[in-house]
This record gives sequence, structure tokens and C-alpha cells, in this order.
Amino acid sequence: MSSNASEFRVACLGPCEVDSPLMRQGDHQPRAHFVNDDQRVLVDDLINGDDETSFHDRPTLELAGPRPKIFFNPSELGVGIVTCGGLCPGLNDVIRGLVMVAHHRYGAARIYGFRYGYQGLCPGEEPMRLTPDIVKNINASGGTFLGSSRGPQDPAVMVRRLQELGVQLLFVIGGDGSMRGALAIGQEAARRKLPIAVVGIPKTIDNDLAFTDQSFGFTTACSTAMHAIRAAHSEAKGARNGVGLVKLMGRHSGFIACFAALAANEVNFVLIPEVPFSLTGEGGFLNALAERLNQRGHAVVVVAEGAGQELLHRAGDARDASGNVRLQDVGPFLADRIQTHLKAKSMECTLKYIDPSYIIRSVPAAPADSVFCWRLAQNAVHAGMCGKTQMVVARWHNRFVHVPMRAAISQRNQVDPSGDIWLSVLEATGQGELMS
Repeated sequence: MSSNASEFRVACLGPCEVDSPLMRQGDHQPRAHFVNDDQRVLVDDLINGDDETSFHDRPTLELAGPRPKIFFNPSELGVGIVTCGGLCPGLNDVIRGLVMVAHHRYGAARIYGFRYGYQGLCPGEEPMRLTPDIVKNINASGGTFLGSSRGPQDPAVMVRRLQELGVQLLFVIGGDGSMRGALAIGQEAARRKLPIAVVGIPKTIDNDLAFTDQSFGFTTACSTAMHAIRAAHSEAKGARNGVGLVKLMGRHSGFIACFAALAANEVNFVLIPEVPFSLTGEGGFLNALAERLNQRGHAVVVVAEGAGQELLHRAGDARDASGNVRLQDVGPFLADRIQTHLKAKSMECTLKYIDPSYIIRSVPAAPADSVFCWRLAQNAVHAGMCGKTQMVVARWHNRFVHVPMRAAISQRNQVDPSGDIWLSVLEATGQGELMS
């Protein structure tokens, strides 16, 4: 965890001198609970007995929420919304929340939706005009109403397009690659001395962005993954030496695999990127699986997509459009090695392999995630109206905060192999360390 307090200073376009419309709304409008920039949340809330550091010297994050004074005049403001990267439950909830708050609470003059990610910010692509009527029911559907894409575009071209449309507040919904693109847009606008604010709503189904307790869509992803795990369990129990193998999302972080396995309580082995494992040898995975089958006659294995990459042959460092290293497919590899190993031991085996990745990504958000998405959107609009820029809205220690984009993408949130989450998985599965 970073200890540099200056890393958490949020950039702002200038002084806030406009009275917030939330100050003037009538008796039938909800009363705003205003906060100010001096209200902070500790980055690290753990205190060691021998730590003599003053609270005032500890790094803190700016508290999110509405301010009594804002930077933009809403009646002249153009707002833009773009969704980037892979699908995730809750995208439509965030879009809807941004539109509803910007329109109803602040009275923004124009709201544009850019189609298919950063491609929509390029010349020749016409944005959609968004109104509360247009977005009122989109949260009932999965995916993104605006469409998405992967890959960068020229920041100078995108800033020029925002200028042409009169967009001074851009909301970017995406993961770490998308936030790098958003940061580049914000930096280009600042270089040109343009009053364009760029605010991010972090979206990563893997739950791997730093300085956020949990990313939106994660709860829904875990809940949906449980259906696949329970199907694998039923298949495994229905055959002699049945093995249900489920591959879940998680390129570098195994949170979905861990949480879904703990919730389902039917998993015997969890394999994640953060914890290397051996296939062979006395303490390796294959022998442990064979022992489990000898004792109980069936097994369920959950593997995150980025697990065991060191065991697979990688042909160079090929990358996808988002700049991510292309992973080898660990699911079929494990399925083949399991069957080969058990056959060599003359053990009968029926293996069923389930990959529900795209089903998990594309479902509508569960109620808890829908609420979370609304609150992220609400606080993103409050931040943007104050001219906050090159920052993301996140929940940290159960409070909504402003995190500079550079800090949010500086490190990756991962399962700690010596932490309590992984210990819970080991205790729930009884799998041991799986090392030869």
C-alpha cells in the first residue's frame, strides 16, 4: 500500500464559484448532505501498536459527495458518457444513474452517449442524445446500452471531438486500460488548457483495481458463477469418479473463484493466479485430486483463467486490443492432464468441463450491485460538477471516495496468499498447498 500522501491529491479544473442547484431545490426535492474537500478517509485504517505516525501524517483520500459550490454552470454544460472494455453486470445501471442525476439533480444542458467505446469519440461517429426517458429501463438488461470496444484511440483526436460537441464533462466507465485512456484524455485537455473534466467509474469484473473495496458487477458475477459450480457438482456426483471442472474469470486476480467457491461450499480445489501450484509430484494437484476421488468418488475443481500460466507453453507475448497479454487456455489444458493422469493410474473418470465466462459477464446486475452502481454514478456526477478530473469514484473502507486515476492504476488488487481470504478457501476446500 502506498504511503505517499501527494499521490492522492485530486486534480481540479479551478475554484468552485457556482452555487450548486442542490442548494436551491424545493421542498419536494431531497435535501443534499454536503461535504467538503477537507473531509478525508484514511488510506490504511490499520494501526500497529508500535506505529507512532500521527493521523495527520497518514495518506488520506478525498471524501465523495455533493459540494455547496460547483465549478460548472449546469445550464451550459455538455456531458459525455462512454463504456469501454469487456462487458460487466451493472454497466447499464451506471449509465442510467449518470443520466438521471446529471439531468434531474443538476439540470445539465446536454448529455451524450458515445457508441462502442473510445471509437465513438472519433470523427465520423455520431453520439446519442441521452435523456431520462431513453435510459429509464436499460438497467433491466445486461451488457451496455452504448456498446463497447477494446483498444486505444488518439487522445488529441478525442479531445478535439469533445471540443466540437461542447462536452466539458466526460464519464468513462471501464477497467485499468480504459482508465489509462481516460487519464490520457484528461492530460491532453490540461495540456491544451481546456476546461474538460474526466471522471472514471472503475469497472472490472475481476475486482482487481487498487483502492476500491469492491468493483461493481463482482457480486453478480460471484452469484452467477455459483450456478455453474452447482451444475458441476451435480455432474460430478452423477458418475463414478466424476470431476466437475469450472473455469471462471480472473486474469491476474482470483477473487471470483475464491468468493464463488466459498459461497457454493461444494468446491474441493480452487486454483488462482496468485498461488502457483504443481501438477505432478507427491503434493501436486493431480495426485491430490486422485486421492480425493479414491476417498469420496467425486470432485469439483474451480480454476481462474489466469491460473497455472507458468505450466503452459506461451508463444511469445502476444497482446489483445487492450494491451493485455493473451493467456493460454488453462481449462482444456487441465481437463486433458486430469484425464491422462487418472488413465495412467487405471482410474475410471468422467470429466465435465464448464466455462460460463460470457454468461457471467452479460447478465443484468443483482439488486445489491444495482444499488452500488447507482451510488457510484451519483457520486461521480457530484465530483464532475465540481471540476474534479483525472480521478475515479470508488468505495474504500465502506465510504465513497475520490481516487486519482494514476493511483488507481498504479497497482493491482489481488488475493493475498497469506491473507484471510485464501486461508478461508484452504479451510473450506481442504485442498492443502498443492506443491510438490
